[in-house]
Amino acid sequence: MNGARLRAAEQLRSETATLVFTPDRLGIVKGAPAARRAYFDRVLGRLSPARAGLAAEYGAAVGQRNAALRRAAAGLSTRAALDPWTEQVAELGSQLVAARRETLSVLESPFAERAGELGLPEAELRYEGEPPTVAALEDRLERDLERGVTGLGPHLDDVVLGSGGRELRSFGSQGEQRLAVLALLLAEAELILDRRGVPPLLLLDDVLSELDPGRRRILAARVARAGQALVTATDAAMLPVDPDQLLEVAPGEVHDRTA
Repeated sequence: MNGARLRAAEQLRSETATLVFTPDRLGIVKGAPAARRAYFDRVLGRLSPARAGLAAEYGAAVGQRNAALRRAAAGLSTRAALDPWTEQVAELGSQLVAARRETLSVLESPFAERAGELGLPEAELRYEGEPPTVAALEDRLERDLERGVTGLGPHLDDVVLGSGGRELRSFGSQGEQRLAVLALLLAEAELILDRRGVPPLLLLDDVLSELDPGRRRILAARVARAGQALVTATDAAMLPVDPDQLLEVAPGEVHDRTA
């Protein structure tokens, strides 16, 4: 960066926010809860860099508690050895739940606005899960010992994406799920610009193929105000506006077709 070698990729992420859309990103909406947790934890890190490592810290504490559970169940350790990890899971878990809820609260309004523009009415984000407590973890200790895993906490929580009172994971079409992902991306781009003063880089792969002309124009107008964007398409005719630069990629060659 600026001629200096980076020690780790995380340094680049802290300086330059990059938001990506690819067809497999629909897993954020229709995939398992783990996909949504991972996505919104990345959003949390981009919007609040100081808390970017919170999910990893919590995950490490859960891993340590799980190992202690298995040792205790095997008679290689005492139950008292679990106490420090139970306390840490409760503390870090409560911080993570609070941070996730705060992230959703600032994201929900612009998400609903962008989704509405794209034709997805009454869009909402809802967090499902409660902060873990030491008491709650101790109440289920016997089950945790039997299974060897911590069965309570934000590593099992979910985020519901809805529209018009419907949960999009189960009751949304693929087109609606695509619109929800795009609305999330555009909403986050606005928040990053507002908080950092620098727009993110948008990488949008095959984003236009399933959008009608009206939605393509809406997306193009939003993208034009969001900073630098790279959009791929199989046909230049899909582009609803003239791009600043148009590159045609053919086997082994790249041609600049900018007018």
